[in-house]
Amino acid sequence: SKSPSPRLSMPVRYFIMKSSNLHNLDISQQKGIWSTTPSNERKLNKAFRESVMVYLIFSVQGSGHFQGFARMSSEIGSEQSQCWGSPGLGGVFKVDWIRKQSIPFWSAQHLLNPWNDNKKVQ
Repeated sequence: SKSPSPRLSMPVRYFIMKSSNLHNLDISQQKGIWSTTPSNERKLNKAFRESVMVYLIFSVQGSGHFQGFARMSSEIGSEQSQCWGSPGLGGVFKVDWIRKQSIPFWSAQHLLNPWNDNKKVQ
């Protein structure tokens, strides 16, 4: 008998991605790519391998808003991109943008993260 797929253990995962500026989100939407710090890469690649779907919810640091969300559509590779102009980023991976819209944190204040001491999602 075949063992169940590991992708079924956590069918959908969600991550909040903080960007240093709105320009990086524009680049991401135009090119369908994203890059994060090396410390996040292992966590995101593991989620991509073990889940059916990985959603990334984007927020620009200090904005008090979510700016949209995308689906992770590839693992993070070793190739880096010069698009961001930010040192310290890791490899590039593909994302499929679903929606880009500014939503204030207060409109999601009812959402609590059970894996982060039930703190508000922002």
